[in-house]
Amino acid sequence: MRTAGRRIDEVLAGYRPDDPAEAADVTRVRDLARGAEDPWLRSLPLHVTASALITHPGSGRVLMRRHPRMNTWLQVGGHGDPGETDPLDVALREAREETGLRDLTPCPDASLVQVVIVPVPAGGGEPAHEHADLRYVLATAEPDTVRPERPDAPLRWMTPAEARGATGEENVREALRRVERLLVTAAG
Repeated sequence: MRTAGRRIDEVLAGYRPDDPAEAADVTRVRDLARGAEDPWLRSLPLHVTASALITHPGSGRVLMRRHPRMNTWLQVGGHGDPGETDPLDVALREAREETGLRDLTPCPDASLVQVVIVPVPAGGGEPAHEHADLRYVLATAEPDTVRPERPDAPLRWMTPAEARGATGEENVREALRRVERLLVTAAG
């Protein structure tokens, strides 16, 4: 059983989707959160994950991770561990594990930046499935302390434009556009 924390339905309560496709994804995630005993279970064909785009506001850069299985540059994040219920806590833990950054904080606050359902191809002993990914923006003041969790998953600081060009995923390009707007607003 999972422990108390901000539940998925609470996190989604005030979230405003940007377009009809995202609205449909939010509806599916809400239905999953209401209908599944544990929406984080990896055995479900659609299960919740949480991720983050890490920024260094001082330079306007974002940190991207080369995902070995997907073979493209993505944000950091992943699956909840037993006992976790709060998507932001999952995103923070995963980001710390995958980057070694210890000073990560929500930026500009703890609000979601994107909700997207992404298909995941079969591989690594898992059948094809979908991730209901809840995405955040995190910031670090110590970008030079970054270290990859694994040698086959390198990390690279990029401008948002460079990151959009490096990823093969349109949903990540959209997340990067949203992050870029946040960075411009924070700088202005």
